[in-house]
Amino acid sequence: MKLNSVLLRWSAPLVMGAALISGTAQAQSGATECIAPAKPGGGYDLTCRLAANGLQDTKLIDRPMMVSYMPGGIGAVAYNHVNGVRRDDPSLIVAASTGAAVNLALGKFGKYDAGEVRWLGALGADYGAIVVKADAPWKNLDELMKDLKKDPSKIVFGAGGTVGSQDWMKAALVAKATDISPRDLRYVAFEGGGESFAALLGGHIKVFTGDLSELRPHLDSGKIRVLAALSDERVGGPYAEIPTATEQGYDVEWPIWRGYYMGPDVSDEAYNTWVERLKELSEKETFAELREARGLFPMAMFGEEFDTYVKKQVAQFKQLAKEVGLTK
Repeated sequence: MKLNSVLLRWSAPLVMGAALISGTAQAQSGATECIAPAKPGGGYDLTCRLAANGLQDTKLIDRPMMVSYMPGGIGAVAYNHVNGVRRDDPSLIVAASTGAAVNLALGKFGKYDAGEVRWLGALGADYGAIVVKADAPWKNLDELMKDLKKDPSKIVFGAGGTVGSQDWMKAALVAKATDISPRDLRYVAFEGGGESFAALLGGHIKVFTGDLSELRPHLDSGKIRVLAALSDERVGGPYAEIPTATEQGYDVEWPIWRGYYMGPDVSDEAYNTWVERLKELSEKETFAELREARGLFPMAMFGEEFDTYVKKQVAQFKQLAKEVGLTK
């Protein structure tokens, strides 16, 4: 047997044991922890620090919250860790987002599904957007949809994610809203939002399915036209003039929520304590400023309402993935 195989066999239980001891010690000391299922920087780090900084600044926790990083499988490693090691840890919350719901729907979290954790709440959100160049022939979403229905192959969509990603899901939902199979879409995947935005401006794609927050620096440039915000209602500030897809007659919404879950065996008492803590945080003016500074829009949904919301969302994504052949 190879040495690294032996080390792996011996180290795995030691790591799990250390995590159990750490979790127990934290619970006894009143310390709190947020796991960001990714490397430092990026959305999950932002989500953990939104809670950590907000709770500390508003004095809703007595000690600074520890932020830990657990990259791997776009959230799968952390999800499996919580289910395997820290199922009942009352001190631990884990950052999650709409992306986690997509990956659960696609079966990327292994044997676990959306019902394996307790979904805690969301403290903020971003929203998808349908974007074209300023000189594009479509002045509104309806004009785009009518041309798309005539010949889907002539309109190239693009965004920073492969087939099955959040950005692709937005394009797929747009297609479905006008009775076009997502299989018939022409979709080009890029490394990220910046690269796909450049492709839009360069004329390599015709429609960019991005997010509102990333568009803010470009709204006054005169180079783009935002045909629709994929929010339930218009958002304010610099986005106030952007109509939603719904108000234009197309039932397409894509909130990118930023939230948290806890282990499946956490007590009702511990769970409800966290629910009330996050609710109180969401109502603080200090927190509203913190959220806005991070480019997020208001979203406050907690407890059983949020748990039901996430599970319903995962079920919808599963159905969509099945329809387009991503899953069986």
